[in-house]
Amino acid sequence: MDIRPAHTADLEPLAALFDQYRVFYGQPAQRVAARHFIQNRLEQGDSVILVADQAGTLGGFTQLYPSFSSVSMKPIWILNDLFVAASHRRQGIATALMVAAARHGTATGAIRLELATQVTNQAAQALYESLGYGRDVDFYHYSLQLP
Repeated sequence: MDIRPAHTADLEPLAALFDQYRVFYGQPAQRVAARHFIQNRLEQGDSVILVADQAGTLGGFTQLYPSFSSVSMKPIWILNDLFVAASHRRQGIATALMVAAARHGTATGAIRLELATQVTNQAAQALYESLGYGRDVDFYHYSLQLP
């Protein structure tokens, strides 16, 4: 298995994985919109997408978005998406993607990776905690839905 940055040749299989990821989180399948979204990320370079390539087949991906800590005046990465296709689970792909994301963060001088997951996603929580991630006890995180 090769964990590597995604490139434009990965667009179709990556868009399919991204669409499956959205469906996992209760969104309707929208393959064309998913393709457009991923194509924009790849062309604009406003995120880093790492893929798990197994002999030419993409088994999973993670997507990182850049941000900054104003207090420390240092970069951080938001690990916004992590997904492994059902047919590729239980092979260490999610762990390998998470390790590669941490390496990317270190290589770019980031002070931390941040992520969020649903409170019901116990499999993801177990993975994150096994890799040293801890739940934030110092801050409450809020969000505001915009029209």
